[in-house]
Amino acid sequence: MTKKIIKLTVRDVRFPTSLEQHGSDAMHTDPDYSVAYVVIETDQGMQGYGLTFTVGRGTEIVVCAVEALSALVVGKSLEEIVSDFRGFYRLLTSDGQMRWIGPEKGVIQLATAAVLNAVWDLWARSEGKDPRKLISCIDFRYITDALTEEEALDILVKAQTGKQQRVDQMLKEGYPAYTTSCAWLGYSDQLLKQLCTDALNDGWTKFKVKVGADLKDDIRRCSLIRQMIGPHNTLMIDANQRWDVGEAITWVTRLAEYKPLWIEEPTSPDDILGHAAISKALAPLGIGVATGEQCHNRVMFKQFLQASALQFVQIDSCRLGSVNENLAVLLMAHKFKVPVCPHAGGVGLCELVQHLILFDYISVSASLDNRMCEFVDHLHQHFRSPVVIQNAHYMPPKDPGYSCEMLESSVQTHQYPQGQVWKKLQ
Repeated sequence: MTKKIIKLTVRDVRFPTSLEQHGSDAMHTDPDYSVAYVVIETDQGMQGYGLTFTVGRGTEIVVCAVEALSALVVGKSLEEIVSDFRGFYRLLTSDGQMRWIGPEKGVIQLATAAVLNAVWDLWARSEGKDPRKLISCIDFRYITDALTEEEALDILVKAQTGKQQRVDQMLKEGYPAYTTSCAWLGYSDQLLKQLCTDALNDGWTKFKVKVGADLKDDIRRCSLIRQMIGPHNTLMIDANQRWDVGEAITWVTRLAEYKPLWIEEPTSPDDILGHAAISKALAPLGIGVATGEQCHNRVMFKQFLQASALQFVQIDSCRLGSVNENLAVLLMAHKFKVPVCPHAGGVGLCELVQHLILFDYISVSASLDNRMCEFVDHLHQHFRSPVVIQNAHYMPPKDPGYSCEMLESSVQTHQYPQGQVWKKLQ
């Protein structure tokens, strides 16, 4: 049976999170968490679901890009795609005309991620497995000076040792997580205190605070959080690309007394050498640099790793080219001995990235040292298979697929601009 893809639809789905300042940071002060939501259908009635994350305005542009890519997908069979998944990846990313508006970056790469996420979901459903157990399909073009196909295979072969024990461990304990939900930049001190208290009572020990808009305010909020969580719990800070290089070093040095594990996105996400300078300057303070949620592609990650410009790799399930490209980054990070701590601050990102980080531990790194996955407690109720958190750990998903199928009622209610939620706000 061929499972021929006969239809691809994409919808603009937005949630008005800006009304309560959920997701607010120093650069994105009023985000409405949104997705370009893709459904692919086969001639056998099977469906695959995918998405890419945005923060409101501009989602309609990503939708247009997905529609442009759809002609490269519809008419192909699933077997045809997965038998040469590397070739299919290149078909989407290297179209002789559309690659001009990339290549492998920006809106067209976000659209590629949405389409590929849907294909992986369809493949996993048809196989009755989840993507963390499906390893193939990596495009090694442009990264062989950092990681060859032979080296990648060697990493995976070596990781077979102890693999079943790690599977059993994850099924029992889950993967360690940290929370960002307590300290969005737009939250009042009163709300911050309440959310932090609730999180501590629920067993959370790792907390991230948004910083970067005002130094005095950052000092006050970091002091407040550190007092509440105590000296032994973990604190991270995130500037969301707010500073120049010198400003980042000065600002974070002022916050060093609160013992942050890392400063996340201290400057332009494209400035690899700037991140390297910041990393070198902050190393004596015991503060690492984390970045990656807006790294365009595997090539940027390659250069960050080669330049020792980051101490924590933050993959994103929708910024890179889906599972295919994230696998390349996981393997490079392992070779360079840099821990992976995925970005998941957005609608659907927790659902997606849990598969990637579980795969990393079970089949690549075999390590939990300095590793954790972000969690934000927003909008999970809109998914058919939402993430499950127990004792501040991600519990492995049980349903086949990539966990990004949304409830149709939620899609219709929040579709922009005609959904009921948005009609009420107009």
